[in-house]
Amino acid sequence: MVRIISILAVLSVVVFAVSPAEGGKSDSSACGAKEFAYAGLQSENKAHGVSATIAPLDFPTVTDGHVAGWIGVGGTEEGPGGTAEWLQVGLASFAPSNSIRLYYEVTIAGKEPTYYELDPNVQPGDKHKLSVLEMQKHNSWWRVWVDGQPVTKAIHLLGSHGTWYPQALAENWNGGTGTCNAYAYKFSNVQLAKTNGGVWQTLKHRSLFNDAGYQVTQTSRVPSNFVAASLG
Repeated sequence: MVRIISILAVLSVVVFAVSPAEGGKSDSSACGAKEFAYAGLQSENKAHGVSATIAPLDFPTVTDGHVAGWIGVGGTEEGPGGTAEWLQVGLASFAPSNSIRLYYEVTIAGKEPTYYELDPNVQPGDKHKLSVLEMQKHNSWWRVWVDGQPVTKAIHLLGSHGTWYPQALAENWNGGTGTCNAYAYKFSNVQLAKTNGGVWQTLKHRSLFNDAGYQVTQTSRVPSNFVAASLG
């Protein structure tokens, strides 16, 4: 199953990560029965980065835990020796507030996840082009980009060159309370970087994450556009 590696309290902010090696099928047909639930896509091909424009279609309803929509690489066991290592950027909301926050998060192998907030006040309909990209001529060194501008320094992720399957996902974490938090994120023009530094191509070959209570509605195959949302 898809899962989050851990939870880290940083001013009530929660850490997320998904293991690419795990599937997206649910153990139960009831929304909220799983502590973690996902809706979105994972590339079936390895790549050197992922990019998409993400927009919240409405304010989420978050009673317990958090919801998020993000793109990223790596996962819970994707670092050297099966360690946790990942990099992601996206939108998140945390109970009891339903405010939408633009963030990125990095986990370096052997270290704790670190969450960075870029904008605490994203509004429904606001669009941001987001990317995580391996740097040209610098294998295993990455940066996060927002709206065409780098927002991080170079980040060294050991052993990451040519090994990761990018993801574009929305998620719900309810802390085991059974809550079915509500969200709706629009993902537009999901692309993969064929080489370090770019050469972007449309995501075509992908696996679907579609847990109970949430759905992916693909609005275009090329370019790769979809909406990930709670049912009802």
